[in-house]
Amino acid sequence: MIKTPLCDFLGIDYPILQGGMAWVATPELVGAVSEAGALGILGAGNAPPALVEAQLQQIRAMTSKPFGVNVPMFSPFVQDVVEVCVQEKVPVVTTGAGNSSPYIPTLKRGGTFVIPLVASVALARRLERAGADALVAEGCDSGGHIGDVGTLPLVPQIVDAVAIPVIAAGGIADGRGLAAALALGAVGVQMGTRFICTEECAVHRNYKDAIVKAGDRGTATAGHSLGHPVRALRNLMMRRFREMEREHLTEDELVEFGEGRLRLAVEEGDVTQGSLMAGQSCGLIRDIVPVAELIQRIISEAEALLRRLPQYASA
Repeated sequence: MIKTPLCDFLGIDYPILQGGMAWVATPELVGAVSEAGALGILGAGNAPPALVEAQLQQIRAMTSKPFGVNVPMFSPFVQDVVEVCVQEKVPVVTTGAGNSSPYIPTLKRGGTFVIPLVASVALARRLERAGADALVAEGCDSGGHIGDVGTLPLVPQIVDAVAIPVIAAGGIADGRGLAAALALGAVGVQMGTRFICTEECAVHRNYKDAIVKAGDRGTATAGHSLGHPVRALRNLMMRRFREMEREHLTEDELVEFGEGRLRLAVEEGDVTQGSLMAGQSCGLIRDIVPVAELIQRIISEAEALLRRLPQYASA
């Protein structure tokens, strides 16, 4: 069995985190992942604090094991959601989409383990100084909002730059990805796209099927002109968004065009006009399976691979 310091820090069986994806990481998925021995993470997104509090109660009704909440810095309710996490004694909070330094002391005083997502060495160092307990180094291979550096070069640079544990994310969907992350110096992995294609994930079946059908070039990025690019599956919506950027439409026009597109994909299953956020790992995903089966498969694959690797080292 693969056990790293991350398992001890978080009280989990396996060094796997499920990405806290807005609209996607609902209580059903979070509870299933945590119950299976990994760390489920609720995607708070732009949800108001009352909704987050209600979702926490749902999760606790499903599992007594550790779980987390992802709080993005772009949320209009970020301060209130942080306070809910403190009041509800949420075991783990991950943060993303910005600098979460102002909120780390409050969360830590409440006993929460804080794990920011970072896409650069500079931000990793800054958040370590602010008191982060660990970091998720997320490469541009990932889905949704992305940075500039790929996972393979980013993870070891951040491992070298900080003294706290580092978790790898971006382009990871199987046991080979977990084994590679450990070789890069990470203590575990975070996966988002792979967990969309599970039976417990509440997104529309059309969204899941689109990921399964996607190949190695199945994703594209858009939003570079806005300063925060997004990776999603190629479809008519993404094609039009990229055209609008080339036409130099205003920021307001681009933002208006993108509003509600993720909900359209998640809830209505519109695979042509919705935003099917997904990472480059989609080319590795071939089925939709129960969460527990997926986690056991990944661990078994990684264990088998790690046992074989010593044959390549000479005496």
